[in-house]
Amino acid sequence: MISADSKVVERKVISILRILKESPQPLGARLLSIKLRDYGVELSERAVRYHLKIMDERGLTCPLERRDGRVITPLGIEELNNALVSDKVGFILEKIELLSFRTTFDINTATGMVPVNISLFKSNTFNAAIGKLKKAFSEGYCVSDHVAVAKEGEKLGEVLIPHGKVGLATVCSLIINGCLLKAGIPIDSKFGGVLQMRNNLPLRFVDLIYYSGSTVDPSEVFIRAGMTDVRNIMSNGEGKVLANFRELPAHCLTLTEDIIERLHEAGINGLIYMGNPSEPTCGISVGLNRVGMILLGGLTPVAAAVESGIEVENRAMSTLLDYSEMIEFKSLL
Repeated sequence: MISADSKVVERKVISILRILKESPQPLGARLLSIKLRDYGVELSERAVRYHLKIMDERGLTCPLERRDGRVITPLGIEELNNALVSDKVGFILEKIELLSFRTTFDINTATGMVPVNISLFKSNTFNAAIGKLKKAFSEGYCVSDHVAVAKEGEKLGEVLIPHGKVGLATVCSLIINGCLLKAGIPIDSKFGGVLQMRNNLPLRFVDLIYYSGSTVDPSEVFIRAGMTDVRNIMSNGEGKVLANFRELPAHCLTLTEDIIERLHEAGINGLIYMGNPSEPTCGISVGLNRVGMILLGGLTPVAAAVESGIEVENRAMSTLLDYSEMIEFKSLL
């Protein structure tokens, strides 16, 4: 039987491995100590060095010569992929809460840090992909018409674009979570799903994955499985889009609607449907004195490109970018 102390140590190791895997450069004990706080782990520099020494001996990390830094090894990546099941299951919900907390978007000035998804296209297909994304952005099937682009070797937030790729950052619907959180509204992220639309109105969820029981982002799964039909919606108003289900207290409804309206004025959309207190929302039951809210998935425009046969690697809820430094999608055309 694994002791409680062993589980605590293992979680610290897994957190360090996660940070090293996501970092484009070696990290030392000081930076690791700072970044671990985002995962709710408090470790001093000295304690981090102690863990790194053990991880070096296990072959999970590798020290670089003449540098106070570590990189993750192939064995470390394998260990991370086979991490404690309980940790992996909670990872998506953990990312949602963390990125929502770190969102600093100011509705009044349309500035601040916003959560984004990163989509990686092959360099020789990027221009074609932009052409396929055009209609989704022009018809409003996006959380925001602002994007960011980076070529190989450049970075989008904390994500380094690999060789032969072009990265496209799209605003994630978590920006709404973040703004509601800053206003003191508690919001419960339930699941990501595929929403059937009819006459451009939401009808029902045809599939869903609860965040609390998933180790991967639902939008990535649904796109890879070819379960969306965004192009058909844009043609005749019927099809399937990526959507996220949230739940909030009914007494916050008026304030929530006000914030959603102000976000819309600031160029942030994404609300598909707001339910009524204690009533099912598109067939999904909510708690007593609770309200269901359906948000458009931020990767919906990218899904339209995938439907056209363009290969893409998606990293949902990947990082944060300064909204004022993002550009209008139409400037890419």
